[in-house]
Amino acid sequence: MDIWSNLLQGFITAGTPINLLWALLGCTLGTAIGVLPGIGPATAVAMLLPITVKVEATASMIFFAGIYYGAMYGGSTTSILLNTPGETGSMVTAMEGNKMAKNGRAGAALATAAIGSFVAGTIATVLVTLFAPMVATYAVRLGPPEYFLLMLLAFTTVSAVLGKSTLRGLTSLFIGLAMGLVGLDQLTGAARYTGGVPELMDGLEVVLIAVGLFAVSEALYNVMFEGRVAESRNPMSKVHMTASEWKRSWPAWLRATFIGFPFGTIPAGGSEIPTFLSYAVEKKISKHKEEFGTTGAIEGVAGPEAANNAAITATLIPLLTLGIPTSNTAAILLGAFQNYGIQPGPQLFDTNATLVWALIASLYIGNVMLLVLNLPMVGLWVKLLKIPKPQLYAGILIFATVGVYGMRQSAFDLVLLYGIGLLGVVMRRFDFPTAPVVVGMILGPLAEAQMRNALSIGEGKWTVFLERPMSVTLLVVVLSVLLLPRIVKAFAAKKQALPG
Repeated sequence: MDIWSNLLQGFITAGTPINLLWALLGCTLGTAIGVLPGIGPATAVAMLLPITVKVEATASMIFFAGIYYGAMYGGSTTSILLNTPGETGSMVTAMEGNKMAKNGRAGAALATAAIGSFVAGTIATVLVTLFAPMVATYAVRLGPPEYFLLMLLAFTTVSAVLGKSTLRGLTSLFIGLAMGLVGLDQLTGAARYTGGVPELMDGLEVVLIAVGLFAVSEALYNVMFEGRVAESRNPMSKVHMTASEWKRSWPAWLRATFIGFPFGTIPAGGSEIPTFLSYAVEKKISKHKEEFGTTGAIEGVAGPEAANNAAITATLIPLLTLGIPTSNTAAILLGAFQNYGIQPGPQLFDTNATLVWALIASLYIGNVMLLVLNLPMVGLWVKLLKIPKPQLYAGILIFATVGVYGMRQSAFDLVLLYGIGLLGVVMRRFDFPTAPVVVGMILGPLAEAQMRNALSIGEGKWTVFLERPMSVTLLVVVLSVLLLPRIVKAFAAKKQALPG
């Protein structure tokens, strides 16, 4: 009953007029961000971080959460009508959704995407409500050795999963870890890697790095390298589904929800894998296989969209209970928490219970808001695609610059912002992922502190990481993440090389 009383209190907090307004603003902006190709929720949240510093923490988190899952709803619109995914999680939706649109069934595809997102998001939120406090309860029992290895697991999985290759991912991670070392040592107070620059004594601002790597680099990269692409839009039809389409959609929504949710909760999560997996399952068991890849199968839209939203909602479990982000946007949200002096982890449910339960309650409210915003108003969102790209990216750069300068009124911060932005452009150009940089910068100092604490407990002996069952288990998982893909690849190559 404690969970439900906390959730009720969360609804009371999230249901205040000001918090409802922030939720609506976040959902509306998130939908718009999802509709516009190339601007993901990570870019939007990073860009708005400096501006919301003066906003109360609970309202700010509700706002950012609205942007996060709002973008998942909006991403399906451009996938279906333009074959241009607004977000990576919507790539699979484009495969069948666009074919349905070309055959005059855009309305049905948009309807199953929106309703499927609502169903999956709501079920996943119920699961977050039930399981997040349970995970937090068990996580409190972990000591410094386990926490260090848990962060090591986050480093390896984020590097391995978010990059085109493990080497590129680890390179990005080490850039982030190096950035996290700049400033005063936590224990000794000695200045490290400041180069004699007084502005670096307090370390690098997570907000500044996030804005530079995501918002500024996104705008600069598109201006410098992305050519103009002619967009052909499919005609809109009435947004509704027939009885037959309802019958084919709801089992796909349920299956996909339970495929997507586990992927969001693990450090190797993300929405790309479960969406592809859901699509493969629907294609395998469908009684209408002939529609896949030809006229467009509604299950091929319903499943991936539901899996996408379930996975995104589930990322809140590791973020809130362990302080581990499992996606680009979750990494930026972790920075947003720290910006308010809040450290997500097992104690968060005790120290900031009002914020946590208001955030969870806002997911229920936001899902209803998004259903209303996306079904009747889809025609309005499509008009956003008429915004000229030069003006759009110029606006992003202005927002980013004003926001960062407003934090400390420092010209040095602006130089650093655009320096980091150019680093982000180079990384994008050569396929180096940017998320591990933010993860390394945020979790690096925490991992260092936990490692030092663990070594103090073990009296300087590294064997302290092998003396407890949980730490040994985590160490095995870390090694598996690093070695198993290579072993599997080597076996596959050897099998292919065998004659006959």
